[in-house]
Amino acid sequence: MKRIVILLLIISGLYIVFNQSFEFDGFAFEGSKDGRAALSKTIDTIEINVGSVQTTIIPEDRNDVEAVLTGKGSLIVEETGNRIIVETKRKMFNWFSFSEKSQLKIYIPEDYNRNINIQIGSGSLDFSGESMKLNKLSLDIGSGNVNLDHLEVDEFTHDGSSGKVEIDTLITKTGTFDLSSGNLDIEHYTGALNADVSSGTFSVQMDKLNDSIDIDLSSGNVNLDLPDNADFILNGNVSSGNISSEFPLTTTSSDKKGLKGAYGSGKHKIDVSVSSGDVYIF
Repeated sequence: MKRIVILLLIISGLYIVFNQSFEFDGFAFEGSKDGRAALSKTIDTIEINVGSVQTTIIPEDRNDVEAVLTGKGSLIVEETGNRIIVETKRKMFNWFSFSEKSQLKIYIPEDYNRNINIQIGSGSLDFSGESMKLNKLSLDIGSGNVNLDHLEVDEFTHDGSSGKVEIDTLITKTGTFDLSSGNLDIEHYTGALNADVSSGTFSVQMDKLNDSIDIDLSSGNVNLDLPDNADFILNGNVSSGNISSEFPLTTTSSDKKGLKGAYGSGKHKIDVSVSSGDVYIF
């Protein structure tokens, strides 16, 4: 009995030491829970780097960037060169609080129109831009869930290892999507589209077809929902899998190696390459 009590005391002591002293990045001490940085004219990028945190980005009427962290971990908000960096850090040996979800709220100026880079290790992210217009939005996801709403971006890039991403209303000049695994679901999309799907499910509903589409599918499923008045020429190639279209294509060529044809005058190019999987166009 005495040995059990001593063992429990040792474990408790080690927990207290680690819980109070160490973090993932070189064993730093517990840091601030809130911070802010002025958004000067020289700032062209807001960088957000978060781990296992529930993150919400909130555009509002303000002239600085402010972040508030609730729960375990520490927070860094700093200006470096032409960037404002928002970063969270979690403790290394947080043994008894794995179920606890830290929450991070990031407040940015609603009229900010330059670049935002977001990197997520895990956790979740919600970003409702409403009427925000950005130059570039970059999203790098390790795992977790992401929700983006009502954004207009000149250049959008997505790099996802796993997890689930839902986007509602994205208007862009060019959109590049690299999906290693997981699910990516887009509603109300407008712009050029370049998608490389290694594994998983990629679904996109387009409000307007005004540029080219290029899809490379290694394994998985692609669902491409086009507007009824879409005007395109389809060039689909298949190694193992299937490409199907609900649009009545003219000058159609369909066999085991692919599907080719035009709808309307063939104004916009749709190139689809399938190694293994299914592409459904409707």
